[in-house]
Amino acid sequence: MAKRQSVTSLDLSPEQERKQRMIRYTIAMGIRTLCIILGVISTGILMWVFFALAIFLPYFAVVLANAQGGKSSKQSDRLAPKVTIKASDMKIDES
Repeated sequence: MAKRQSVTSLDLSPEQERKQRMIRYTIAMGIRTLCIILGVISTGILMWVFFALAIFLPYFAVVLANAQGGKSSKQSDRLAPKVTIKASDMKIDES
């Protein structure tokens, strides 16, 4: 007999996962573009900070976009044994 699948334990569809990754990556690249613009119009140490962020942000954007969120909690749930006890089976020992 096939094991029943719970709706809450299903992973995201590939389309939904791809959409979430694209949104995260687009936001990060928008921040990078803003850092480049701010680096061009600012001076001093702030300019170098903005340019450094613009240089290193693509690496972190790719890592965040490709991160598999939520897998660790679902895997730990699958490893934990499930125990159910009926209320009628419970007894209280008063000795």
